Amino acid sequence: MMRYLRYGFLAVLAIVLITFALANRQTVRMHLLPGDLADLAGTPNTIELPLFLVVFGGIVAGLLIGFVWEWLREYRIRAEAARVKREARRLEQEIRRLKGKGQTGRPEDEILALLEDGATTR
Repeated sequence: MMRYLRYGFLAVLAIVLITFALANRQTVRMHLLPGDLADLAGTPNTIELPLFLVVFGGIVAGLLIGFVWEWLREYRIRAEAARVKREARRLEQEIRRLKGKGQTGRPEDEILALLEDGATTR
């Protein structure tokens, strides 16, 4: 059911965007730099594009700026999550190490067990 709703929404969105693009095909002149600054730089100052490309480009640029801004803003949260994950991994290793001693409190390593036995009999 959700799949059909998603396809329906995408179809309606596509129809709206195509209709908008067809209604705004006239070209507009965009100035890339202010006139005096363009003369000073010696670069071409204008570009002509269909209006719908300017609008869609503005939407895409706004989305990209928003995504990058949010990614940078959440840096502290990601760093804290990584620190907590490292700490949890370290604690899990410590638990495994402590459980490895077995029920008698003796290490599983035979040499260490012999050394500990010699230390307790003295």
